[in-house]
Amino acid sequence: MTTVDLQAMASLHRQQLEASAAALALTLSAQQVDLLLAYMGWLQKWNKVYNLTSLRDPAEMLSHHLIDSLSAVAPLQRHLSTLPGEPVAPAGAPAQSVRVLDVGSGGGLPGVVLAICLPHVSVTCVDTVNKKAAFIQQVAAALRLPNLKGLHARVETIQGGFDVVTSRAFASLRDFTTWSRGALVPGGVWMAMKGKRPAQELAELAADVDVFHVEPLHVPGLDAERCMVWMRVKG
Repeated sequence: MTTVDLQAMASLHRQQLEASAAALALTLSAQQVDLLLAYMGWLQKWNKVYNLTSLRDPAEMLSHHLIDSLSAVAPLQRHLSTLPGEPVAPAGAPAQSVRVLDVGSGGGLPGVVLAICLPHVSVTCVDTVNKKAAFIQQVAAALRLPNLKGLHARVETIQGGFDVVTSRAFASLRDFTTWSRGALVPGGVWMAMKGKRPAQELAELAADVDVFHVEPLHVPGLDAERCMVWMRVKG
């Protein structure tokens, strides 16, 4: 591609990202849009070495990864606004006490997107593959995201500390909740991003897991079913 072609593509991606954020009722600053696009650039650059995603086309990365992950931001904001003493802070606010764990994060989806869009939330991306956790650490340093951390570990070994544990197409709901149960603080919740409503997976959950909301998600420009499954431990 020529320099002119690259500039045109970058401009198009910015327009798509800004339009999608608006469609999702998200208010992102120009700096946050810059950070999201820079993150996508890092994904493209290091994907050949780290095998972070099977997608190679920048347009597909934008729609299937970045914008898809953006659809989780508003639901998480709404949940955080219900926590006592934890109002949703404005963009640019320093990291506070709310902690989110992204399980099986891979290249940082949705964790990095959440960290960029919600700078007042501390986000840890955990993966069993060391080079993927190291990539998150590189992104956090390069993009100057003090609220983002990459962690090389098995989620089963993490005990306590997280208000929200999330995943994006990581595992079955039963495995996800079983493996990450120890990471939740008392009263914490699971936020699982799924495709269409996973009826069979919901039926197979442990008896003490309460599914308190299955939220349809709309991903601008993506003709596919998406939902968010919200769960917590009963009692």
